[in-house]
Parts: sequence; C-alpha cells; structure tokens
Amino acid sequence: MIKIKDWNDIKTNDSWAIFKIIAEFVEGYERMAKIGPCVSVFGSARTKPDNKYYQMGVEVSKLLAEGGYGVITGGGPGIMEAGNKGAQEGGGKSVGLNIDLPFEQSHNAFIDSEHNLEFDYFFVRKVMFVKYAQGFVVLPGGFGTLDEFFEALTLIQTKKINNRPVVLIGKEYWTGLIDWVKMAMLEMEGNISEKDLDLFGIVDTPLEAFNYIDDFYKSHELSPNF
Repeated sequence: MIKIKDWNDIKTNDSWAIFKIIAEFVEGYERMAKIGPCVSVFGSARTKPDNKYYQMGVEVSKLLAEGGYGVITGGGPGIMEAGNKGAQEGGGKSVGLNIDLPFEQSHNAFIDSEHNLEFDYFFVRKVMFVKYAQGFVVLPGGFGTLDEFFEALTLIQTKKINNRPVVLIGKEYWTGLIDWVKMAMLEMEGNISEKDLDLFGIVDTPLEAFNYIDDFYKSHELSPNF
C-alpha cells in the first residue's frame, strides 16, 4: 500500500502559477485582438517541404491571405511553416503561436515579427487558435492535429463558439478516420448525431478548402468567437 504523507505538509507552487497563466491570456488577447479575421491552419510539425501536404499548406494559406484572411499556425516547422509561408506569399498577416517543447518546436522564419507569440501552456495557446479564428483548415498531422480538430468541433457542436467552417484537406489521409466516426460513433454507439457530420467538410485541393471557407461567409457574418 502506498503511504501518503500528511497533505498539510505538501508544498505547492500551483497557486502562483495562476498569475503566469493570466499573463499569457492577457498578452495573447491584447495582441491577437488587433489582427483581424484569421483562419487557423493545423497540421504536422514533421512534414517536410518536399511533401505534397506541405505544398498544399502553402497554397491554401496563400489563397486565404489573398482572400483577406490572416493565417494562424502553431508557429513551428512542417505544415505550420507552410501556412506562414503561404500567408506571406499572399500578402496577408502571418501569425505564429509558438510553444516551448523538448522536441520539434522552434518558430519558423515566415511569421510576422509583430505576430510571433510564445506560450508555455497548451490550453492557453488552444484558446488563441479558436477565439481569433473565423475558420479552420486541417492538413494531415498527428495527435496534436487531432486534438485541435476535435477541440474545434466540440466547441461548435456544444455552441460554446459561433458556427465556423472546419475543413480537412486530403481525403486519402482522412477518410479512414471519418469512416470510423460514422461507423463507431454514429451507427454503433450513437455518441454523435447525424447532423454533427455537417460540422466539417473534407476536400482534396487547397482551392476547394479555400472555397469551403469563403463560401461559408457569403451567407454568414464575420464575427469574433466566444
């Protein structure tokens, strides 16, 4: 049996960490609120520049920038770098929400210097991804990308944020996951409703992804989240 010491003797710095968390929120809100309409682009940090999905990330972000949207990424390499690169090529605002990690993460060279933010807390960073995005483009990625995708869907599904377009690029990559969602979540267990499948789209090209988002705003007003 594990012996636990008297809880009254346990020392913690958790309460003081609240001030650091608040500081991250305040700085993020202050800087992000001035940027204007943006789309968050998610995807793997491990994707190389010669990968087709990296090229798609550049292209869709360029289209978004040319269409008047800023681009928000996680600020690192891979698809994130592609998103920031495309935003700069399209003459739009290029935002990076960087986080300190023991591997993979260092901010890429295509983030606007005034829009390069640093975070220690994943949950604060995720709020910024969602609060200041008018849409979400999801390219192939790993656990982090899935986390961001389902976070956006959950907030829209539960009406914690206003409806926003969410689009996956790469049917070859995503179809297996979406088939499982339909079979297991919907048909087998009834854990989602059929209408929940309308919360996102899946396409194969950057132009289709851009049109998915842009078409949404032909019938919806651009407005802040939360």
